[in-house]
Amino acid sequence: MTTVDLRPDTRDTPGARAKWAVADSWTIVLQELTHLVRQPSTFAWQLGFPIVMVLMFVYVFGSAMDVSGQGAGEGYMEFAMPGLFAMTMAFGFMNTAFAVTQIKEKGFIDRFRSMPMASSAVVTGRGVADIIHAAVDLAILVAIALILGWRSGGSLVATLGAFLLLLWLRLALIFVGIYLGFLVKNTEAAGNLFAVAFPFGMISSVFAPPELMPGWLGTVAAWNPVSSTTGAIREIFESPEVRSGYWIEDHALAAAIAWPAVIMAIFLPLAVRAFKRLNN
Repeated sequence: MTTVDLRPDTRDTPGARAKWAVADSWTIVLQELTHLVRQPSTFAWQLGFPIVMVLMFVYVFGSAMDVSGQGAGEGYMEFAMPGLFAMTMAFGFMNTAFAVTQIKEKGFIDRFRSMPMASSAVVTGRGVADIIHAAVDLAILVAIALILGWRSGGSLVATLGAFLLLLWLRLALIFVGIYLGFLVKNTEAAGNLFAVAFPFGMISSVFAPPELMPGWLGTVAAWNPVSSTTGAIREIFESPEVRSGYWIEDHALAAAIAWPAVIMAIFLPLAVRAFKRLNN
């Protein structure tokens, strides 16, 4: 005799869907981290650029910069290092976009789409994997800065809070990278995103105060999310600061929290939607 199970399908409840979405996301995280471990050269290449930037700007261009009023080069490392931390986190979205485009070209995205998995899993899983990668990048960069003589003037708790602000910025920009990775056609086009990322990081208060720039450019630099994070962690690290009279500079900490939240609110849904529309 055939029996009919009249019990509701618990797999279709909101709680069950959320559970499977988390499980699918974690599968993507493990895949991405395994790929990173098996190809450490990729990790070394991505970290090499910020290290070169540290050495070039602190020791080459920094010797001619007077941001503390004590003479050229004086206090520039304390001024520049927070900006270099923020710029490294900001430039990371290029690596994300390139990686997403690469797995799309190799057919992994099509394979994921053919599986009964949550549509948000690829996006959120990639985001978690990249933020873990970013935390390792940041830890290595901080270690290099300490070797070069940089020190935080803030307390241990405040310093850890500054690093969380840096990762908060990176997390938001990861979803920008994922969205762009779904949009561009191939890895060659993804590589061209450097033309977008470079001004995004450079037209900011990372290397020079906005007051030293032409009026319109200084306004753009002051309102750059990278500048807000840079200004906030400079306050926390008690680094030299040069205020330019812009309202947002006087509220850097609030802006460093708000900017990534706005970016994430826009690009996380866009990234999920772009994934759903692939090959449609």
